[in-house]
Amino acid sequence: MLEELKKKVYEANMLLPKYGLVTFTWGNVSGIDRESGLFAIKPSGVPYEELSPEDMVIVDLNGKVVEGKYRPSSDTATHVELYKAFKTIGGVVHTHSSYATSWAQSGRDIPCYGTTHADYFYGDIPCLRCLTKEEIEDAYEENTGHLIVNEFARLNRDPEAVPACLCKNHGPFCWGKDPYHAVESAVVLEEVAKMAYRTELINPRVERAPQDLQDKHYYRKHGKNAYYGQN
Repeated sequence: MLEELKKKVYEANMLLPKYGLVTFTWGNVSGIDRESGLFAIKPSGVPYEELSPEDMVIVDLNGKVVEGKYRPSSDTATHVELYKAFKTIGGVVHTHSSYATSWAQSGRDIPCYGTTHADYFYGDIPCLRCLTKEEIEDAYEENTGHLIVNEFARLNRDPEAVPACLCKNHGPFCWGKDPYHAVESAVVLEEVAKMAYRTELINPRVERAPQDLQDKHYYRKHGKNAYYGQN
């Protein structure tokens, strides 16, 4: 079932250790087939070097396993909520990558200090609040998804323009139009988190990049008048 999707999701998961985003089994990628309403996700706790495409678990948007010999990622319920709310995304990634997670543990948004950030994310990357005791004890992973969705709505943030967030005291969730682009968001997030950290070390009084510069770099790659790359 959905063999091509399982292959893509497997390959996307293999990019996490390649780009240094995971230690041991600390991360997962999923990808959805919108026509069937099913998605493939990494199994829980299985080392990356032992995975194969056939090991990816097929899950529906109620969180029910449809196919697979393993239990799906423990973050599956978060992926479910993101797919249900963000209708244009096709892939979701969760990692505990070091620099992005450091910002999450600090409870800070990642400010846009330069064009590398602006090329991929429109504005600061938000760090959301920590879940309440009740939210943690009752459906923790599902409530993580609800928090992301509700906070993006409250903050009036476009999930396509800002395909990442930081969950306070936890780590980053990223997404994209497919599993590969979700991983790309996670890779760039880690790089801009690293750059922002170093920038503040070098100049603690640094200010955000001018809005005109941020707009130029974001919109030359995104939107109807984008001209970056090839047709």
